[in-house]
Amino acid sequence: MIIEPGESGVKKNPLQHSGLVGDTESATCGTAANGKRHNPRVNVHLWPLLALLGSLVSLCIGSSFAKTLFDEVGVGGVSALRIGLAAVMLVAVLRPWRHRWRRTDLPLLLAYGLILGLMNFLFYESVSRIPIGLAIAIEFTGPLAVALWSSRHARDGVWVALAATGMGLLLPQTGLETDAPLDPAGVAFAGAAAVYWAAYIVVGQIVAQRHGRYATPMGMMAAAMLVVPLGTWQAGTTWLEPQWWAAGLVVALLSSAVPYALEMYALHHLPRHTFSILLSLEPVIGALAGWVILAESLSVLQFVAMACIMVASMGAAWGLQADHKN
Repeated sequence: MIIEPGESGVKKNPLQHSGLVGDTESATCGTAANGKRHNPRVNVHLWPLLALLGSLVSLCIGSSFAKTLFDEVGVGGVSALRIGLAAVMLVAVLRPWRHRWRRTDLPLLLAYGLILGLMNFLFYESVSRIPIGLAIAIEFTGPLAVALWSSRHARDGVWVALAATGMGLLLPQTGLETDAPLDPAGVAFAGAAAVYWAAYIVVGQIVAQRHGRYATPMGMMAAAMLVVPLGTWQAGTTWLEPQWWAAGLVVALLSSAVPYALEMYALHHLPRHTFSILLSLEPVIGALAGWVILAESLSVLQFVAMACIMVASMGAAWGLQADHKN
């Protein structure tokens, strides 16, 4: 889960974009310098596609690596390391002090940071109890709900039914390497993270319109003000020991900085519906990362459940694109 906002300051709803993709049409109609026609669509879209896939892979590897630290540092400690170090990096790079701030901006920024911090914290609480791919799939129901909330098309009922079917299949199925059902707390934490992701999209759009890219570091600093004390209270001060700072930096880079940079490049060059659909692959990439790094295994029905939610996300993205064209 990329917790940083996008270029305009808001983490993109994978199903509902706001026009941040650059103009690719003019680039796809050109000729090479030597006068020979080439395949512009491949040239224009290949690297952005690879960048977006690289963003998802980096994010899922970062989450998997973070999970390996939970036993030593605690969920709260890893959350504090990731949010705290990400805030430092974003402030250093984006330099929000150059923006003109007003005292009236403070309440909205604090609310934004609160949502951002809890979204990340709840996601880590979830993946500490259930496989990463399933946690991501459940969390995707948040932006899916935002995208379908105002829909008046009967076809969108199909995507709601698919998502509900996926959730229903997840609840009774066996968990990781056990014969017991999935940990109810893990499912609940993922569901709560989905709620905060939905809130993040709504509130983040308002913050982005007012402050642009400067909302990113300010929101992360506000999130750190919540998560760092909360993580310390929950997990103690182990995360403050220098021996864990390098690992925390790896988590912050893989889960925040690298995905953020690659996603920004992809946003400027990919059509909105392409970006949305590819982003819906995150649950299966997360499942693969969990399998390779953590030896997490899923049952057939859990894969089916995950596929239902992914198809619902992709279908909603196509529907929004069709509405936009009409």
